[in-house]
Amino acid sequence: MAVRTFLEAIRGALASEMRLDQCMVVLGEDVGVKGGVFLVTDGLFAEFGPERVIDTPLTESMIVGASIGAAVNGLHPVPEIQFADFIMPAFNQIVSEAARIRYRSNGTFGCQITIRAPYGGGVHGALYHSQSIEAFFTHVPGLKVVVPSTPYDAAGLLRSAIRDPDPVLFLEHKKLYRSVRGEVPAGDYTVPLGQAQVTRSGTQITVIAYGLMAHHALEAAEAVAADGISVEVIDLRTLRPLDLDTVLSSVRRTGKCVVVYEDNKFGGYGAELSASISEQAFDFLDGPILRVAGPDVPAVPYAHVLEDWFMVDPGAIAAAIRRLAAY
Repeated sequence: MAVRTFLEAIRGALASEMRLDQCMVVLGEDVGVKGGVFLVTDGLFAEFGPERVIDTPLTESMIVGASIGAAVNGLHPVPEIQFADFIMPAFNQIVSEAARIRYRSNGTFGCQITIRAPYGGGVHGALYHSQSIEAFFTHVPGLKVVVPSTPYDAAGLLRSAIRDPDPVLFLEHKKLYRSVRGEVPAGDYTVPLGQAQVTRSGTQITVIAYGLMAHHALEAAEAVAADGISVEVIDLRTLRPLDLDTVLSSVRRTGKCVVVYEDNKFGGYGAELSASISEQAFDFLDGPILRVAGPDVPAVPYAHVLEDWFMVDPGAIAAAIRRLAAY
């Protein structure tokens, strides 16, 4: 075991997979000589060269479109969208092409690509460098969506994503890159897609989160423990496919549930999660399902005080837990 940052864990997994798989290529804006805007791909160009670590123009539709063509022809591309905010020009390629290739070809073709994209706020990135875009893509059958929260999971889930025969959107919260450290095994290991993790056991309330919010949920659970409130925390890790069994098992035991996500509240991923719980565990609920999410404004503001107002923090989660506990 070695202690690694979230960023180092991802970089290490990319490098180890490239050494194992000669068909794997990395491509995107500035991923080569510069090593990426966050330096996630730093060192890959020196080791693997320009034929496998490819700098592209600032054209997201081309980055994903070329990756789809490469995948259909036997390569295993791992394209990077420099910021998730800029993924929309590639929306058609991801949703109408990559996600549907296996279905429309009756299984004749797959599309083995893993699209990496830094997402999320709290880094003073303002309108175009702070968005959470997961809800748009979890709606799409044929596309897997993965959001790790720890270095261990980041490396293990990335390996699973790269090896998956179908397209995966791999979202990396920017605020976690250098702020979170953890033990990462030196050898080859994977974390299966589609398996949530109970990161804290509890008996009274279930809190469900992912990405940065998984850390905030744990902080909130620790805070309310002083009030005698026992909270179970679930880190989803994979949003699609959703590990609903783990979620329902917990909610049926605790009877109360708080869903946490950074994105705008209306129509966010937590809305689908709340609906699924209501449909399949309604008889076990002792109170309403509460959502703690970002406000319904167009974007994260630039000013620090307004950015702080937008972002969900442990205090907001703890307040919701206390409100539900008193219900």
